[in-house]
Amino acid sequence: MKIDPVKLTKKLVSFKSITPRDGGAIEYIATILKKSGFDCEILEFGDGGTKIKNLYAKYINGVPNLCFAGHVDVVHPGQLKGWTLDPFSPEVRDGMLYGRGAADMKSGIAAFIAAMVNLVAEKFQFSGSISALITSAEESMEEYGTKAVLKWMESKHKKIDYCVVAEPTSSEKLGDTIKIGRRGSATFKLICHGKQGHVAYPDLADNPIYKMVSILSKVKDTTFDNGNKYFQPSNCEITTVDVGNDTDNLIPGLITASFNIRYNNIQTPDNLYKLIDEICSSVTNDYKLSMHSSRGTFLSTPDRNIDIMLDAINKVTSIDATLSTSGGTSDAAFIKDVCLVIEFGMVNKTAHQVNECVLVDDVHKLTAIYKEFIKNYFYPSNKILNQINVVGNASEGPLLA
Repeated sequence: MKIDPVKLTKKLVSFKSITPRDGGAIEYIATILKKSGFDCEILEFGDGGTKIKNLYAKYINGVPNLCFAGHVDVVHPGQLKGWTLDPFSPEVRDGMLYGRGAADMKSGIAAFIAAMVNLVAEKFQFSGSISALITSAEESMEEYGTKAVLKWMESKHKKIDYCVVAEPTSSEKLGDTIKIGRRGSATFKLICHGKQGHVAYPDLADNPIYKMVSILSKVKDTTFDNGNKYFQPSNCEITTVDVGNDTDNLIPGLITASFNIRYNNIQTPDNLYKLIDEICSSVTNDYKLSMHSSRGTFLSTPDRNIDIMLDAINKVTSIDATLSTSGGTSDAAFIKDVCLVIEFGMVNKTAHQVNECVLVDDVHKLTAIYKEFIKNYFYPSNKILNQINVVGNASEGPLLA
């Protein structure tokens, strides 16, 4: 059995898998992989009435194990009036495939499934095993997605030696960017307390707004670090400030704010919390600070496997990919705790946007790149074996592409 990755992308897009639901996509993928000889485990995690479906599928039990990972869940399409089609009724127009999840990241999943299944159909012989880790909880409820699957794998002594996450990493053209790392994300919530009162009698009140303004100003002016060869400096952005006050003659009793720090591998969440707490206490003692850190930073320094991906991309697209650590977070931040991991996939320009789309030709090219990577992962060409790590693709400054 061989798979057309474009037809598979369209089928996956048709599943209304708004996070954290899979809409039937997980069962469908498992059926395809089982027909090709993959051992499939559909894993459900969650609490209460919410159960998240995940899939771990493996072909052969040899070592090393090469894993491809991704997510079938998508963000809500938003107001439908902005779409020129039903977001879950995929269409191909002028060489573009439209639909929610086309870029992020159902085409990526279709490409690596097609690459694996088609190699099996072609009787590709190799010493090792290939696997797929697919979740429906990457965009939300991450604790029941990839993170939970990895814990299950550890309990079952199932090992991954290398992983490619099919996130849409390309910027302008397919193949221009590989993510070899990501910054971590730490979200802070700060409450400053005061004393409510009449604006005409400020001496009888304590306005917490001034405390918050002072703290946020200090936080924004703080240089956390200067970055390094692989990462840009850690950065803070204030996202909300609220007093919940619709009365113009009332001094509020409290104020809340949220801000997010995208941090590099120089920092840790604990160090950031300590620093922010010190800033708060320098202004007032009447505050409450909390922090949520979901996905941490990771870095896969250039090695032979990155050389193999660079070579595969160049062979299919004639593009010399740039190594990057920019952008948001992904489940690679969990996978890096068990093995080296990189991200490579489609062009990300329309991810999460109205009329999300990908080039049909790019879906075929991505499949070809993944196939080439798989073959050379298990049987490196002389060109790869003779290469010294292609660190030349890593610039002297931070990898911001």
